[in-house]
Amino acid sequence: MRIIDLFSGIGGIRLGFEAHGCTCVFSSDWDKDAQAMYAANFGHLPEGDITRITPGTIPDHDILLAGFPCQPFSILGKSQGFEDTRGTLFFNIEEILRVKQPYAFMLENVKQLQGHDGGKTLATIKEKLKTLGYYLHIKVLNALDFGLPQKRERIIIVGFKEDIAFSFPAPSGKPMPLSAILEPEQAIDQSLFASEKIRNDRIKKVKKSVFTPSVWHQNKGGNISMLPYSCALRAGASYNYLLVNGERRLSPREMLRLQGFPDSYRIVVSYQAMRKLTGNSVAIPVIKAIAGQMMEALKKKEPRQHSAPYQLTLEEISA
Repeated sequence: MRIIDLFSGIGGIRLGFEAHGCTCVFSSDWDKDAQAMYAANFGHLPEGDITRITPGTIPDHDILLAGFPCQPFSILGKSQGFEDTRGTLFFNIEEILRVKQPYAFMLENVKQLQGHDGGKTLATIKEKLKTLGYYLHIKVLNALDFGLPQKRERIIIVGFKEDIAFSFPAPSGKPMPLSAILEPEQAIDQSLFASEKIRNDRIKKVKKSVFTPSVWHQNKGGNISMLPYSCALRAGASYNYLLVNGERRLSPREMLRLQGFPDSYRIVVSYQAMRKLTGNSVAIPVIKAIAGQMMEALKKKEPRQHSAPYQLTLEEISA
């Protein structure tokens, strides 16, 4: 299967599909740091700004893949949806689907997309995709359910040109222990350790016995949670919102491991850039599991079995 990798970031979605034999024929991302990482690891530079790429020049492909920008739909952003200029980037995806007509696609976004603007944003996206002739499957999946020690919930939209049977992957079991992704303390750059004041402030706010290994998460309200896994990596978060054992920030390699990248994946940009890039990336085991289910569906192309229409009870009608 030929894939294209839009808003490619550092290639997490690509890796998930390549694990099932797919071949990437086109990639695009405007971020220079993402381009540098992508080139170092895949051997070619992604094309730039998607708004300046003519859809007809994109190679033919079987599956369109896009982790399109999350910020317009995130509760952490301004939540302006399609009023945000970045929100219109979805319409570039729509135009590529219209012109190139791939058989399938997979889109990834933040969980909050499903409820944004009272559900109107997602309804608009669904309407546009259905108008193009695609049959949709939508679900929120959590990286914790697929082996990674990171609570990361993302909405996945899968579409096919025919109404074929498709099932989202079932959880694969308990996540690996946090210790499996942490580097030895002696290998950690000293600049990643928080100041004594920050560490002491964290300890004062924790309301239970300290255990290790753990990740201490500070939310926007200043509350501290001590967990045996990481909360979601975020591109725009403060330096200290996640502290390993309440003492230090995650290293670049640890951040990559939390997203499921192999240790062979090269790092060629700064620490600040890595925080942004990994926060914007995807949980590869989740994508790999989805890709496997898509390959199975495309191989069989069995008709989807629709459930009987839901009938209202008398109680519900009167309510």
